[in-house]
Amino acid sequence: MSAHDLVESRRHGDIVELQLARAPVNALNPALCGALHGAIAAAVASQARGIVLSGGPKVFSAGLDVPHLLSLGEDKAALKAAWEAFFGAARALVECPVPVVAAIAGHAPAGGCVLALCCDYRVMASGPYRIGLNETRVGLVAPEGIQRLMRRVVGPYRAERLLVAGEMIESEQALAFGLVDELVGIDEVAQRARSWLEQLLALPTEAMLQTRAIARADMVAAMQPELIQLDRFIDAWYDAGTQRALNALVASLRK
Repeated sequence: MSAHDLVESRRHGDIVELQLARAPVNALNPALCGALHGAIAAAVASQARGIVLSGGPKVFSAGLDVPHLLSLGEDKAALKAAWEAFFGAARALVECPVPVVAAIAGHAPAGGCVLALCCDYRVMASGPYRIGLNETRVGLVAPEGIQRLMRRVVGPYRAERLLVAGEMIESEQALAFGLVDELVGIDEVAQRARSWLEQLLALPTEAMLQTRAIARADMVAAMQPELIQLDRFIDAWYDAGTQRALNALVASLRK
């Protein structure tokens, strides 16, 4: 499967929609992460003035491809490369020179939530869809940089409660907490994301982009390697308790 098959690109005037297209749930393996990274660069090179990042129906992205990661076993170099691919894609969103809106037409756990947090604005489907960083439930610690992204949108105390509990919240609560910005019907998510972008792009371009760059400098800083500390994260991955929790998660997914 080529990169173009994994991320579908559609042009809407000055806006490019990038749709994650790895069936069935857009699990983030290195190929998908690399394809997303490349698609963002290609959209910017094509003079897109804004990007919509969308996913599948009912699941925006289920997060990292845990079965794939577990299949790497003791190959620490391969595991690190897989995580680097994910953080590279997330960093590309944070550092994108044009605005990006997340069109979340379904669930967005863990890595899916991280991608959404890296965007400028989040439009989510109303209904029984959940979003959040549930790392503690599988024995993982969200890196400081990712925690900063969460604190930025929901505030320090609310972020603490969500992160420590690994809580996944439904869309209405996500809106109340500020984790997402708007709720619309599931079939209207991508269109509403484009409409919001169109309003933003109607502003004087340079003033808007320069103000945006200043306002998002803290996000760029949060995603730098020193605040991700990937080597520490990889070491924790191999903890016996973490491995038990991850394997239990995979077993539950197979039922």
